[in-house]
Amino acid sequence: MLKRITNSYIKYVVVGFLLLSLTSCSKREEAEPAAKKNTDLDTIPVQVSKVELKEIVLTKSFSGTLEGEEQANIVAKLPERIVSIKVKVGEPVKAGQLIILLDKAGATSQYYQAEAAYLNAKKDLDRMEALYKEGAISQQLLDGTRTGFSIAKANFEAVKSSVELTSPISGIVTAVNANIGDLAAVGMPLVTVANINSMKIILNVGEVDLAHFSIGQPIKVYSEIKPGTIMNGKISQSAKSAEVESRTFEVKGIFPNTSDKWFKPGMFCTADVELKSQKGSLSVPSRAITITEKGSGVFTIENNRAYFKLVTQGISNDTFTEVLSGLKEGEVIVTVGMNNLKEGSLVHF
Repeated sequence: MLKRITNSYIKYVVVGFLLLSLTSCSKREEAEPAAKKNTDLDTIPVQVSKVELKEIVLTKSFSGTLEGEEQANIVAKLPERIVSIKVKVGEPVKAGQLIILLDKAGATSQYYQAEAAYLNAKKDLDRMEALYKEGAISQQLLDGTRTGFSIAKANFEAVKSSVELTSPISGIVTAVNANIGDLAAVGMPLVTVANINSMKIILNVGEVDLAHFSIGQPIKVYSEIKPGTIMNGKISQSAKSAEVESRTFEVKGIFPNTSDKWFKPGMFCTADVELKSQKGSLSVPSRAITITEKGSGVFTIENNRAYFKLVTQGISNDTFTEVLSGLKEGEVIVTVGMNNLKEGSLVHF
């Protein structure tokens, strides 16, 4: 009886052990795919590219205002009444032509005093020259009289120029900002004269773009009012320092006017400029650039993990962006899938 019980007990133990072993094996087989599945979820699929040397070409539009190639503002040096305006807008003028006449008898002009001193000095000189010819005076006395006349003449011409305002250049009157009877404000433009056979466009350019401008660089200038009229010109001048308020640099371009002088000073126009990266500049696909709280950058790949690097950008078009600093040639960067990445994310490509 005891032997039968013992045999039965041994059978139950063996069966239980076998069932336990089978269950353990089954659990291990199930656990292995699960672990593999979790690993796959932690690895992020991405597309990549390499940092390469490329020349990027970008046509960019800049807005600016026009001036004549030669342009002068006639301003008052004295706060006197305007008694005559000799020109109208659109009239041609020559260099030295009288434009505006101020009150010569005004409190600050001193015109008549200077004129009297000049005329007296001229009479004295004429008299002394006649006496010198007769041998009645010395050369020294004549030289002193001539010096006095020269001083009186210079004073009179200076005073005269302050009340008789003339044009310093030949051109067209493009603006008249005064009326007869107005009190001329010192330093304020009263009349503008410009040579508009050629025009000048003044652009404000940012620091990044300025590096890609050069003297003689081609530009195309047009107005939104008449976009079909496009004039070819070139960059003629570039500022070496930025304006304090806007932090932009003033760049000037020059172009010929149309035969009917359609472009006018003061107009708002657009200049298309073809910007080029420096030959051999590092570049990345534009879509690779990611904006974060730290700034603009890209994700680079090292040992199948992604790491974010800040970069300094140059010019950029729809396809490529110039990289001025932050990367090296040949580095592998992420171009698709950046939004799913964190610092150190495991990736496959």
